[in-house]
Amino acid sequence: MAIGKLCKAAIILAAAARLFLLADAVEAAPRRERRANAARSAAPERPERVMKALAQAYPHRIARAEFRSGDWAVLMDDTWFFFAEGRLLPEEHKDSVSDYSPIQFYNYSRDLPPWTEPTPEQIERFSGIGGARPARSPRANYFYDTLFRTGSRAEADELMEKIDFFGKELVVHPDIAAILSIVTGNITAAGAEDPQVQAWIDGIGRIYGWNWRNIADSQSRSYHSYGMAIDILPVSLEGRHIYWLWTGDGWWNIPYERRFHPPDAVVKAFESYGFVWGGKWLLFDAMHFEYRPEVFILNELELLTLH
Repeated sequence: MAIGKLCKAAIILAAAARLFLLADAVEAAPRRERRANAARSAAPERPERVMKALAQAYPHRIARAEFRSGDWAVLMDDTWFFFAEGRLLPEEHKDSVSDYSPIQFYNYSRDLPPWTEPTPEQIERFSGIGGARPARSPRANYFYDTLFRTGSRAEADELMEKIDFFGKELVVHPDIAAILSIVTGNITAAGAEDPQVQAWIDGIGRIYGWNWRNIADSQSRSYHSYGMAIDILPVSLEGRHIYWLWTGDGWWNIPYERRFHPPDAVVKAFESYGFVWGGKWLLFDAMHFEYRPEVFILNELELLTLH
């Protein structure tokens, strides 16, 4: 009888233990969910904003952005690309962050920031750059190679499209061919009202679009490699400077009036459809426009669309 009571007690204790474990597991699920929600809330604002801006900028290529595996990511062509401290890496390369420089998602303003004379501290810092770009690790190409379907020179060459740009042939990515047609139409219309704009159109000398190469003095692939950037050089610079690397030492001391800038209406025509202008960069490149709608979205600047 005593043995029977002991067995019954053991069975009851075992059942109670199972119920306790089950209750703990049921309670643990919400705890895990709360921890995940807390992690999402505590995640840096920048990664979320960048990945959502990319999804908004390229809806025809990016399916969605979400927080997963401890980081913000976007889904494209059945592959998740993670923020990875700004490197935009696929999951299998997330541990290679230290091998790459972050992709720049910089502050950008609608108006040209006022030029200010550099301070002695800035001059000392800029003098260290001199006439060469600072040495950095290359940017990872995984994300943009996939986004623009240009993983190699041969793939890019096959994809590119020839368009007319103010009477000259320009080779660009098909994703921006129609956009550039609208931009040039708007600039032409502005030229009919503004002699400065018409003079700029008439003064176009050479144009460059797709060109499979790295950024000058760097190991990172240029946006020209994707056909998403154009350079517009005038017949004459009229004694002014257009590109920081062509000025040598002292590039930081060149005020706007000594630089060759397109008319403001031209810059605005490009910016309205998502092209950043290199004339607003510290290392200025006033002939350069590249398609970066995500930069405008991040800076809450309004964009026009084709529709």
